[in-house]
Amino acid sequence: MTTASPADGASVPSSASGGGGPVAGRPEINWTMLLLGFAGMVVGQFMAILDIQIVAASLPQIQAGVGASADEISWIQTAYLIPEVVMIPLSGFLSRLWGTQRLFMVSCAGFVLMSVATGLSNSIEAMILFRAIQGFVGGAMIPTVFAVAFTAFPPDKRVTASVVMGLIVTLAPTVGPTLGGHLTEWLSWRWLFFINVGPGILVLFLVGRYGAFDKGDPTLAKGFDWWGLGMMATFLMSMQFVLEEGAKNDWFQDTHILLLTVVAAVAGPMFIWRSLTYHQPIVELRAFGNRNFLVGFIMTFIVGFALFGGTFLLPLFLGRVLAYSSSEVGTTMVVSGLAMFATAPFAGRLVRKLDARILMFGGFMMCAYGMWEARLVTENWGFWEFASVQAFRGIGVMLAMIASQQVTMATLPPHMVKNASGLVNLARNVGGAFGLAILNTSLTTNTALHMVELTSAINQGDQAVRGLIAGMAQRFGDTIDPAASAMKAVYGILMKQATTMAFGDAFALLGVMCAGAAFVTLLAQPVKAQAGAPPSDVH
Repeated sequence: MTTASPADGASVPSSASGGGGPVAGRPEINWTMLLLGFAGMVVGQFMAILDIQIVAASLPQIQAGVGASADEISWIQTAYLIPEVVMIPLSGFLSRLWGTQRLFMVSCAGFVLMSVATGLSNSIEAMILFRAIQGFVGGAMIPTVFAVAFTAFPPDKRVTASVVMGLIVTLAPTVGPTLGGHLTEWLSWRWLFFINVGPGILVLFLVGRYGAFDKGDPTLAKGFDWWGLGMMATFLMSMQFVLEEGAKNDWFQDTHILLLTVVAAVAGPMFIWRSLTYHQPIVELRAFGNRNFLVGFIMTFIVGFALFGGTFLLPLFLGRVLAYSSSEVGTTMVVSGLAMFATAPFAGRLVRKLDARILMFGGFMMCAYGMWEARLVTENWGFWEFASVQAFRGIGVMLAMIASQQVTMATLPPHMVKNASGLVNLARNVGGAFGLAILNTSLTTNTALHMVELTSAINQGDQAVRGLIAGMAQRFGDTIDPAASAMKAVYGILMKQATTMAFGDAFALLGVMCAGAAFVTLLAQPVKAQAGAPPSDVH
């Protein structure tokens, strides 16, 4: 079966089932249409992932702009992520129902409209609402690109498509704080959202004209699993809320966190049972019967942990400890993005020649080394010390990401790819959420522990300590209580040191996680890029 392209009438193959079968290897493939349509989707995917982190370095400016409290402003990111995790796995079903082109265009149009609405908002309540809708509709642009790369391209071209996707997935959240910081300084925080308009129009044109990759199957609407959708949404949104808000609310000491944890613990198994027993489930879980997919799913989870965790820790340290401005944070963070960009072409060549397990192992070990090196961070570190850490992390994450994509998707039959793509992208996002929750808790707990250690080690009867306090008291001689001001200053010095040590512990934790992941890669079966045959039907 073929569908006529709106561009020039050329035929682009699709499956008879309407589920979006591959055009790979067919004589009638139109490369111009395929590449332009795929390029449009890649730009859309970049926008959707970039918007997760683009506000990270500019939250203080947004807070001042809309008059939000410190607790409220964190919802600018949380409101985007919670509904997004529902759309990512749901997109596989919607893509088979409507077709990839229609789903992607609806997603992009909604994303752009909500971006403008968010940028025009004058209250935190309106911003949170529009960001939630933006995250939900934009979530469909992320996994559909993966599905097209592994179904629309011939086997010998999939590595190139995979490199492009790996670059987007790793680069977008890394350059997000950099781009966001500079935009806020040059223009205003509202341009963090207005910037999506131009690329969004380009995406709509390219995908609308060249993106007829497959044809939808309207019969899938009959017997739609509303119960399964409700269980999935309840489970994923409850879990995401707990992970995003748990650390700041002292976890199970908070009634809402405890309640939603119980809800997630109940809804999760119910959703899995429903997916395994319903004749037409929202998410097809049979892909987990494929050993490489299971290992790749775990690897992608850990890549998300390392990717989002590293992107979270470094800007936070630069702002909290070194008091960097948004643009200074962006300039320091750019090294990681440059390292990923430079690595991508070499990673594509290596994945064609080497066992993907070797690349995954090497990538995770490089990332582990970079994070372990950062455990020695001090307040005296400058650009070049951070550059070394980011270079190792950036190269390692890029190698691990591209290799894990090959391991995860290469042995799946084409009809499983759309659902599997949603699951893989969900793994990365949830891995990032787990990473941020664990790192936030680690920072809070270890800062308190180090503060206790430092204060207990100080003997106020010590001559040097007494001299320090006396000297500070003289400096604050024009205050009402110089001695109290001096003690407050000493406390600030100790708190800064304790915070720095806690960041070192968090970087070390990331390093250990990446090193552990390196050895899990050895459980995968050998996979090499194939030049001729389609993916094998491994169940």
